[in-house]
Amino acid sequence: MPTESFRARSMNETRNRILDVALDVLGEKPDAGMGEIATAAGVVRRTVYDHFPSRLDLVRTLTERAVTEMTAVLTDVNASDADADADAAWAEFIARLWPLAHRYRVLLALRRGEFGEAIHALLGPLDELLAGLVQRGQDGGVFAKHLPAALLSQAAYGVVFAIADHGRSGATLDARAATITSLMMLGVPEPRATTLADNQP
Repeated sequence: MPTESFRARSMNETRNRILDVALDVLGEKPDAGMGEIATAAGVVRRTVYDHFPSRLDLVRTLTERAVTEMTAVLTDVNASDADADADAAWAEFIARLWPLAHRYRVLLALRRGEFGEAIHALLGPLDELLAGLVQRGQDGGVFAKHLPAALLSQAAYGVVFAIADHGRSGATLDARAATITSLMMLGVPEPRATTLADNQP
């Protein structure tokens, strides 16, 4: 007879597998249904619904996971680069974020759809951190001031996910391209943006 801890562990593993598979499936087909996700995960639809009663619950959970991981990266960068110029901190953030941006690129598409409001609300804390970094750059004179920090940060951040999503077509754009492009959108001259991108590991 399985123990309670075994059952809980098994359920948690199944839940995580569904989430991982959902990211892959939705990354290729953002409007994929729960049945398609279940098939790809090797479970019946009922199992998916046991863990996520609706597609919104699934998308919300994916977003929460993304926010947790991305916030941890930005918080760590802010802590380690507190005395660095904001453009250098941004470059490090994008370089470290790139695997996550590629992994969670589907959120860009889903944010424009029916779940946009829910995703936007969950991304709020991360958006605030990004706006704070851009404000720091504006105050330090390394970022442009033609837009408010909150809007400018979203424009620059959005292009990172757009470049990550473009990779689905087989394009070879990478973290370097995302770093340079987003820095230039923030008002950093191309030579400086290129140098900062090339300085990343």
